[in-house]
Amino acid sequence: MSGISSTWLVSMSHQTSLKFKQLPNWVQSTVFATVGMLILLAVWWLGGWWIERNPDTSAFAGFAPASAFAALYDLVASGSIWQTIWSSLYRILVGLFWAIVIGVPVGVMIGYYTMARQIANMPFQFLRMISPLAWMPVAVLVFASWDNAIIFLITIAAVWPIIFGTAHGVQRIDPLWFKVATNLGADGSQMLMRVIMPAIAQDVFAGIRLAVGVAWVVLVPAEYLGVTSGLGYAINDARDTLDYDKLAAIVIVIGIIGYMLDSIGARLIKMYSWKME
Repeated sequence: MSGISSTWLVSMSHQTSLKFKQLPNWVQSTVFATVGMLILLAVWWLGGWWIERNPDTSAFAGFAPASAFAALYDLVASGSIWQTIWSSLYRILVGLFWAIVIGVPVGVMIGYYTMARQIANMPFQFLRMISPLAWMPVAVLVFASWDNAIIFLITIAAVWPIIFGTAHGVQRIDPLWFKVATNLGADGSQMLMRVIMPAIAQDVFAGIRLAVGVAWVVLVPAEYLGVTSGLGYAINDARDTLDYDKLAAIVIVIGIIGYMLDSIGARLIKMYSWKME
């Protein structure tokens, strides 16, 4: 009987798996994402339960999911979270703007010109490996306002993925494309706009997606500087006032916004995803 039961269970599992694979891709993705988030919430709940039960850590019980989501609801209902979010988004967007303005042209140059790539490789790799937060003292000295200092740190963090992603895209372009464009009479600007930029769009957006992730991670400690707004400031303030449920709620907000920004980047990459024949 046990052998028959095992065979039946295997058969049912196989049939269920086949039926699931026949569902639309978006349904499968939604199911997997839901399961993943439920596992994460379960682990978080267990961690919160252990913290609350342990006398040595019970003061940090506000990190538990119930307290965190209650604090998040209060922040949203009161409207106080929106100005906090806007302050951080403003700094991120301006920092990314300057990273793109600097990174894309530099990436095209070192990707297209072999000599420029050879000259820039070592100093760029050296600078890339320096933590953006290590530039804090320099930023404070150079810039008159705290906002500009934070934007500088975000730019420094975000520019390298864009430079190297763009350069990699230029290097992947088939040299025959340049020959054909030259034979058709394309000048420098036409070569850039008609050949190079369309060909590297996917790589540029991939670099921007990586840059968003790096910049979003740098944002929180960067906002520990003298500003009085933003998500990093809110976390620092909640820590100083021992308001741990609010701190956890801000962490949730950071995760949600970061996921949304990453999803936008992934969507842009997909839009420009194509195969060279």
